[in-house]
Amino acid sequence: MTADPQAAAATKTRYDADTLAALTTDATAIMERYPDPRSGLLPMLHLVQSVDGYVSRDGILFCAEMLGITAAEVSAVATFYTQYKRHPNGTYTVGVCTNTLCAVMGGDAIFDELSDHLGVGHDETTPDGAITLERVECNAACDYAPVVMVNWEFFDNQTPETATALADKLILGEDVVPTRGAASVCSFKEMSRVLAGFPDGRADEGVAAGEPTLAGLKIARERGWTAPGSGVEPVETGTEVSTSSTTGSSTSGGSTTGPVGAPGSSAERKPATPSDTEVGKDKKPGGDAK
Repeated sequence: MTADPQAAAATKTRYDADTLAALTTDATAIMERYPDPRSGLLPMLHLVQSVDGYVSRDGILFCAEMLGITAAEVSAVATFYTQYKRHPNGTYTVGVCTNTLCAVMGGDAIFDELSDHLGVGHDETTPDGAITLERVECNAACDYAPVVMVNWEFFDNQTPETATALADKLILGEDVVPTRGAASVCSFKEMSRVLAGFPDGRADEGVAAGEPTLAGLKIARERGWTAPGSGVEPVETGTEVSTSSTTGSSTSGGSTTGPVGAPGSSAERKPATPSDTEVGKDKKPGGDAK
């Protein structure tokens, strides 16, 4: 960090005095969270994005001056992560998951419909600046596939029709409520400030995990299943017997269902030999006998 980061940044950035002062205060708070101030670069990029709506030239120079690193080093990080935008972003980022499960469930069809409806492609913004459309590799919500996110808030079990209706509401400036939230979606700039580490007080809204997420856990508890390797003895659940041995093989009526010879099956295993487990005492590793 330079001796006077605000003065240094002012010589290269085009922020007005008030904006620069506010950014410097917030950036200093970010840097104080870490033993090494440079570790604050990621949230600091979200901070400048919350002001400019993207990681601008001035934002890069500001981060560089505050952290005492080069603009090239800041740019290298800003261009690596897709949450950092290098051109003006819309008020809302609409991300459509098109990874395997969501694609199979209709994610590609949703993206194509939205692209046609909005007249934009991947990482492009509508002329009114309302929506930036994205293909997303995974929204980490496969149990609700296909999923669309608006500024990283979940909209589950979408269809081309519901997604276009959602987009129309965003364009009209109407409040939209995420599937698992209790309040309307905030803007891209507001969300960027939250990602910078300045909470807006809404972190505990909505449900933490819905029914589809907990379905597997519920079934496992009902049937007495446990994780492989837990060492728990088999538990009777009606006509089934589930085991939690080191391999987690399940049995029914006392016979294994795993392949013969597989770990945890009843097949006889070949006894281990020194050559299987260790180098013999009379031999060098990879060499001949002494």
